[in-house]
Amino acid sequence: MIFDFGYRLRELRENKDLTQTQVAKRLGLSKTTISGYENNIKTPSLDVLIKLSILYGVSSDYILGLENRKLLQIDGLTISQEELLKMMLKEFRSMNKKVS
Repeated sequence: MIFDFGYRLRELRENKDLTQTQVAKRLGLSKTTISGYENNIKTPSLDVLIKLSILYGVSSDYILGLENRKLLQIDGLTISQEELLKMMLKEFRSMNKKVS
């Protein structure tokens, strides 16, 4: 739902402890433009949507409200750290199935 778009952008920005000015500089945009996105006054181009997704570490579908799953960035982890995370996720998922 596009209604959540501005709210999600603001929430993602605040979770990264970034100001609108910082986001604008990183994307090569104005603070006014970022404010417009967060207040549902402006809609970003596909290129900007992709940049926002990369900056915030979420899918464009998440930003657009088409899905509610968040992504976990694992860039920079070693292979053994990735395997450990996979094992932990598998365990958490099996625990959730037992509780349900």
